[in-house]
Amino acid sequence: MADPKGFLTTPRRPRTRRSATARVADWNEVYEGQSLLPIVGGQAGRCMDCGIPFCHDACPLGNLIPDWNDLVYRDDWQAAAARLLATNNFPEFTGRLCPAPCESACVLAIDSDPVSIKNVEITIAERAWQLGHDRPLPPLDPSGHRVAIVGSGPAGLACAQQLTRAGHRTVVYERADRIGGLLRYGIPNFRLEKHYLDRRIEQLRSEGTEFHTGVTVGSDVSAAELRAGCDALVIAVGATRWRELPVPGRELDGVHQAMEYLPLANRVVEGDFGTPAIDAEGKQVVIVGGGDTAADCLGTALRQHAGAVTQLDINPRPGEHRTAGQPWPVYPRTYRMTTSHEEAEALTRTAPQAGADARIFSATTLHLEGDPHGHVTALRLAEAEPADRRPRTGTDQVIPADLVLLALGFHGPDPDSPLLQDLSLDLTDDGTIARDTRFATHHDGVFVAGDAGRGQSLIVWAIAEGRSAAAAVDRYLTGRTALPAPITAADRPLTL
Repeated sequence: MADPKGFLTTPRRPRTRRSATARVADWNEVYEGQSLLPIVGGQAGRCMDCGIPFCHDACPLGNLIPDWNDLVYRDDWQAAAARLLATNNFPEFTGRLCPAPCESACVLAIDSDPVSIKNVEITIAERAWQLGHDRPLPPLDPSGHRVAIVGSGPAGLACAQQLTRAGHRTVVYERADRIGGLLRYGIPNFRLEKHYLDRRIEQLRSEGTEFHTGVTVGSDVSAAELRAGCDALVIAVGATRWRELPVPGRELDGVHQAMEYLPLANRVVEGDFGTPAIDAEGKQVVIVGGGDTAADCLGTALRQHAGAVTQLDINPRPGEHRTAGQPWPVYPRTYRMTTSHEEAEALTRTAPQAGADARIFSATTLHLEGDPHGHVTALRLAEAEPADRRPRTGTDQVIPADLVLLALGFHGPDPDSPLLQDLSLDLTDDGTIARDTRFATHHDGVFVAGDAGRGQSLIVWAIAEGRSAAAAVDRYLTGRTALPAPITAADRPLTL
């Protein structure tokens, strides 16, 4: 146990954020640039070294959290990095993007503030880079096998790194012009600055992983041709088929999917162009959806100097504390303020014309209104009944809107994509690619990892799936594997 009285004597100290008004003036990470080193040892010392580490069980990767908390408290950064990297290929991503179900499952969270596990994790990750403890690990003995991976999101990258390190020649195909998938074009820079992604990709390259961008498998190269040229094929294309808003007026100009909007904003930060084709500047923006993607749209619109932004969530406003139906250690559905909502609230106080009441809960969209030229001008909504989400009579209201962003989630991969058609892959009732518990499809040597087989999920699940799929591929190719497999394809998260 790190500090036997740490959980009693040391309060939780969160990572300091820049002021909201400063944050919206740029695309940089929302946190202050100061090092966590002065405080992270004490924070790690709050770990109780529980007899049953529920934090460990709550993490899809099986991160050895009590182990590396103890090592950080003792200032043994090399050993801490070894423990962390043993289960997580990309802790610098999860430390920034994961909602931390581990913290909700911390025993301290029963009646106190949990250990700040994410802050300890991200500090270990950055120290590992600084001290050379997270260096490239090229294989010593090439296997002679070749594996193709379609998709370069977190699942594809994790799978690629594991297979490359196991000695297989691994080639990743990405349809976009840059590697990274949603990490590159879906997650805004204020949540993940892309130099962290570039750094990791260079490590994969130095280990031997090959990357081909601008290649759409199924059209630029047929899936059958790709499969014939490799010993195994892994499909990690994510869940790209977005959910629609089936209401009158959906066809109006100015109504866009979130994943049409966010990639354009990210490309501006990449330096591709100065003004995106979909720009919120000066506009009345309405975001339909209540999840992380909706919050990303909110933060992006504020940085584009939107005139006002309103977010509609069909669900009732969650309570501040766990309900009886969500007992510890289940990840609770409680009210949370993202950094984007903090920014909207701050702007509303300081410049009412620049922000708005960030969220309207229990709101269901009835229809969209437009002008004679076919451009959206307003959205009519009503209060949603909690039981069935039907509109409650007599609660209609109209809010102005000349840019509407739909952030309603995703079904699975595109069923009409040439890739799926080429391989004649089956889909489940949920719209994901059918596979067995070892990530294998009915097509010999073809495997599925990440959201394409699991459905829309968290980054931590994507990395876990990539690692486990790599172990399954390695076993398929060699008859055995030493690669860790934290999960099977049958595993499901407690909540999503």
